[in-house]
Amino acid sequence: MSPSFDFRHATRFTTGTIGEPGRRMFFLQVGDQVDTVTVKLEKQQVRALAQFLRTVLDDLPSPSAQPEPVPLIPADPDWVVGQIAVGVDEADAKVVLVLEELVADEDEADDSVESAPANDLDWDEPTGARIRAHVDVDLAAGFVAASDELMAGGRPPCSLCGQPMDPNGHACPRLN
Repeated sequence: MSPSFDFRHATRFTTGTIGEPGRRMFFLQVGDQVDTVTVKLEKQQVRALAQFLRTVLDDLPSPSAQPEPVPLIPADPDWVVGQIAVGVDEADAKVVLVLEELVADEDEADDSVESAPANDLDWDEPTGARIRAHVDVDLAAGFVAASDELMAGGRPPCSLCGQPMDPNGHACPRLN
C-alpha cells in the first residue's frame, strides 16, 4: 500500500500537466513545510474539483489577493487518485480535501495471492492510501486559477459536438 498523508496546514496545493494537449497527464500536488506529495489524476477530476471549489469559495471569506496559479514541481506521482471528497472547516475557514488512491478491484487481483479468512480481515481499514489536506482560501483559489489555465491550454473544442479536436482531424459524431 502507498503512503498516506495528513496536511493540517497545507502550504502547497496546485495542479499541472506533462505532455502535449491530447496526450497530457494531469497531476495534483499538495504539501506543507516538510512534505510534498504528487498524485496523478484525470482531466475530468481536475475540472470537477475546480468547479466544486469555485462554489465552495463563494461561501468562504474572499482570498487575500488575486489568485495566482502555482507551478507544478516536476516529480513522479506517488499514486493515482480514485475518489475525491471535499468539505469545509467553517471554524478555520478552510477547505478540507480527501484524496483516495485508486485500487484494483478484487476481481482484478493476482490469482497467486492467497486470501485471508473473513474473520482476519479488517473491513474498516482503507484499501489504499489517502491524503487529507486542510487548505486555506488563497491556496484553493490558486488551484482554481491553475485549473482554468490548464483547461484553456487544451485542445480546441469542436463547434458542433463540443468534444476536443485532434490536430490530425476529428470524427465528429454529429456529422453521421
